[in-house]
Amino acid sequence: MAEREFDVIVIGGGPAGEVAAGRLAGGDLAVALVEQHLVGGECSYYACMPSKALLRPGELVAEVDRVPGVRERLDDGPDAEAVLRRRDEVIHDRDDSSQLPWLESRGIELVRGRAEFTGERSVTVGPDDLRARRAVIIATGTAAAVPPIEGLAEARPWTNREATTAERVPGRLLILGGGVVGVELAQAWSSLGSSVTVVEAEPRILVTEEPFASEEVGAGLREGGVDVRTGARAVGASRGEGGQVSLTLEGGDELRVDELLVAVGRRPRSDDLALEVAGAKGGGYLEVDDRLRVAGSEGRLYAIGDVNGRSLLTHMGKYQARIAADDILGKDAAAFADKIGSPRVVFTEPQVAAVGRTLAGAEEAGIRARAVDVQTSANAGASFVGRNAPGTSRIVVDEDRGVIVGATFVGPEIAESLQAATIAVVGEVPMERLAHAVPAFPTRNEIWLNLLEAYGL
Repeated sequence: MAEREFDVIVIGGGPAGEVAAGRLAGGDLAVALVEQHLVGGECSYYACMPSKALLRPGELVAEVDRVPGVRERLDDGPDAEAVLRRRDEVIHDRDDSSQLPWLESRGIELVRGRAEFTGERSVTVGPDDLRARRAVIIATGTAAAVPPIEGLAEARPWTNREATTAERVPGRLLILGGGVVGVELAQAWSSLGSSVTVVEAEPRILVTEEPFASEEVGAGLREGGVDVRTGARAVGASRGEGGQVSLTLEGGDELRVDELLVAVGRRPRSDDLALEVAGAKGGGYLEVDDRLRVAGSEGRLYAIGDVNGRSLLTHMGKYQARIAADDILGKDAAAFADKIGSPRVVFTEPQVAAVGRTLAGAEEAGIRARAVDVQTSANAGASFVGRNAPGTSRIVVDEDRGVIVGATFVGPEIAESLQAATIAVVGEVPMERLAHAVPAFPTRNEIWLNLLEAYGL
């Protein structure tokens, strides 16, 4: 067995692991990056990137349809085959060779295989025995969770992996779960010609967002032909000899489709690392402090990204990677922006862009909160982008401190409006100061002028 020593071992080559490895290597440390599948991780090949490639054509069609003089030239809709080809280009046909020069240029050693701890700072990867002089970073992410519904696992349902890499448009697609993955993929496959049904057990889709966001996205999905069923609980599933899938709902209704996608949540990839050997507990999300150190490890182990459960978002995993790497490098670093209401976008039609707390979340936290709502399209910029499209924008203000603690924007292509709100929330910019941040005319950023005026400034 080959034995090699590094300053830091990073387990998991997704975005968080890559950022950590790159930052540490930039600090002149010897770094090994362990990856058992594809460098680039879930986001690059099975989640964020392919889903956006599937969503973008339908988003463009919807916007063009709002523009007189252009919509008259519009054909029936996206070319599904061309969209799938472009999706394959985006994910490099699930080939990670284009990622390797970046690692090589920074002197990061890639070790392919599954890691298993053999000590506090040592792991085996196939025939290799690796030891870290300083620390091991766990960045193994999450996998799709399949709930214990009778017959569901045996029905061979799709997870996000199959749903984002499918080679053909399913005639009838049923999606179990009305969270972000569920509604985005409902939007995508419906725009490509699939007959889509979404089944959500909660009273509304996107249950963690503002209620108006749930309503407006639901209306957009239904307008696009998606059958959205809320308050519907699945109790059984099966796949017949012909390949069709049946899902039985509480109350007896049975839905028959060509494919069933399970999108009800994620589970951490922490159960096969032998973490107990390293003095940590596996099988669930790894508890960390604000320096991303695993509880009880005394700085030997760090956990970043989805596997620690703090914020299951790619950009927040990359943020945590910077914090963990800086801590290992001896810098003063601590994470705080990944705790409550990380910036997030739902790429449906309309989009939802949100940061910080919802009104209900602020009130539950004991904040004397005030919500200020305006119509997203009620400005001159919306004459040119998102013309006449429905959508609501809200800021949630902490009245005692006079700062914004949350913001939600709903509307077409509204995601790019989010960073200003993120800066306001994270920077705790006083409302009176925001009144002097003048948005340019005629852009949709004048939504900020509308919100501040509605607040009374």
